[in-house]
Amino acid sequence: MYSLLETITQPADLRRLPRNQLKRLADELRAYVLESVSQTGGHLSSNLGTVELTVALHYVFNTPDDRLVWDVGHQTYPHKILTGRRERMTSLRQFGGLSGFPRRDESEYDTFGTAHSSTSISAALGMALASEFKGEDRNSVAIIGDGSMSAGMAFEALNNAGVHDHCKLLVVLNDNDMSISPPVGALNRHLAQLMSGRFYASARQVGKQVLRVAPPLLELAKRLETHAKGMVVPATLFENFGFNYIGPIDGHDLESLIPTMENIKHLMATGAGPQFLHVVTKKGQGYKLAEADPIAYHGPGKFDPSMGLQKSSVPAKQTFTQVFGRWLCDMAEHDPRLVGITPAMREGSGMVEFHNRFPKRYHDVGIAEQHAVTFAAGMACEGLKPVVAIYSTFLQRGYDQLIHDVALQNLPVVFALDRAGLVGADGATHAGAYDIPFLRCIPNMSIACPADENECRKLLTSAFEQNHPVAVRYPRGAGAGVEPEAGLNSLPFGKGEIRRHGKAIAILAFGTLLYPALQAAEKLDATVVNMRWAKPLDVELLLKVAASHEAFVTVEEGATLGGAGSAVGEALQAAGVVMPVLQLGLKDEFIEHGDPGHLLALQGLDAAGMEASIRSRFGHLPSAAALDKAVLPLVA
Repeated sequence: MYSLLETITQPADLRRLPRNQLKRLADELRAYVLESVSQTGGHLSSNLGTVELTVALHYVFNTPDDRLVWDVGHQTYPHKILTGRRERMTSLRQFGGLSGFPRRDESEYDTFGTAHSSTSISAALGMALASEFKGEDRNSVAIIGDGSMSAGMAFEALNNAGVHDHCKLLVVLNDNDMSISPPVGALNRHLAQLMSGRFYASARQVGKQVLRVAPPLLELAKRLETHAKGMVVPATLFENFGFNYIGPIDGHDLESLIPTMENIKHLMATGAGPQFLHVVTKKGQGYKLAEADPIAYHGPGKFDPSMGLQKSSVPAKQTFTQVFGRWLCDMAEHDPRLVGITPAMREGSGMVEFHNRFPKRYHDVGIAEQHAVTFAAGMACEGLKPVVAIYSTFLQRGYDQLIHDVALQNLPVVFALDRAGLVGADGATHAGAYDIPFLRCIPNMSIACPADENECRKLLTSAFEQNHPVAVRYPRGAGAGVEPEAGLNSLPFGKGEIRRHGKAIAILAFGTLLYPALQAAEKLDATVVNMRWAKPLDVELLLKVAASHEAFVTVEEGATLGGAGSAVGEALQAAGVVMPVLQLGLKDEFIEHGDPGHLLALQGLDAAGMEASIRSRFGHLPSAAALDKAVLPLVA
């Protein structure tokens, strides 16, 4: 089935193939991607859509010497397969296995590590100018999707690149948001090859030289050329940035892609400046089920390709994302001031129902996190109550706006931080490890850490009731399975609760780690406090518990450096209380992709790991002598 693909161990093998065999190779590659993802889970629709584009790029460009930078990188499975990692695809997104995104330490063909959007043009431009500075003759290619082009960073890079007239940079816009329309056919194939060809480029340069002595005629010629191209292609914008725009062309047609790329490569060699190639592809290409529903097949788990995705007969536990989505609709029904904002994460953040029911109050701003935060601030200034649904890892991208535009003005914006903590298969690039440290240092900002689904709903209401910015952080997937209560009841602002009374040791839990903390406490006869708020801390409760215990243990699914445990230490110090504090949380390291439960155990954040750490640290306390009876080894 893969007889041709199996002969490709590196792109140099691909470049030795006759061109008439590339279509067969693309077919085998697409089938291999489908088979692989069905066995491991992962991103499917986007990868099925980049098969021919990947083949063409490695066929035309001399990789890895020529640099390919894939934006986001969740469409690089064909790239991984063609660059010597075919046999390792069975380990995709698993602990110790292949990453679902490009990684520099995984392959020399992964020239830049990506997973967040809109970074490719900046990185590729940096590489191109570095090569020029060092006197190296190589090309740099950024492959960016139409969604990623909505971010300001992409346009900042285009603006910078346009002033470097001899830069060997190609930006490939992989436009997969539209079907292949009639203009993307024989006529456009001809025009694309013509505009990328030597005759057109030479005529263009000669025309500029001849007309340079008559500036009005030169300006007229430029306008005529731009508008002539603009009648059939959206060239004007990118030409104004200083790029030579080519396209759009069919991104699944190798007979169009390869000659056009070869012409562009020649233009780059002759110092024609930055080039922009617009290709149109289809998500899910070649697999009818994914073509029909590319969103459902964006990131599926394991499935049978012959059957497609199947609904489980066993009711799944409600996820935190679903809890948020239902709360958002209920609160919107209750309060007409509520508006929902997302930076291109409608499905991921659970806002589909809200969009359907309240379309005029729903705002998807595209992949533009900075804009999303300041946009919310503007709405709050006019008396609305914005709720920004955003992944923890993506709020990092709007940090200046969070401080300058929201917190400094003390505006009542609610940030629903999905994917807080570890995220499993997506790995370090998507882990929400840093939100407590980077949020709690901001004046006017508060942080709620619900322990379960019911608390999540109530704390969202508590956050919405405040007249200042509040973030509610919750993890990916389901929690303890506590059914949310109906209604819009809230919990007291900045107040925790004691969930178990014990002796000597008090475990202070922030978020969903409350439940493994309760399990560990049963073995240790420890007190367990559900803190609920990382800021403001319930200092009154904290000092009350400190007065009757000999040591504190803080647990959080977030970075320990500057995290909630650090906040406890600061509060004790401010009150003049001297007390040992063991901080348990995510270590000062980037945590690899893998099963979330396994990763938590490796961090010592399951019940057994907490118990082992506590016994190791506090078994010497006189009133905790019972802890000495069964000292457990530390978790690796």
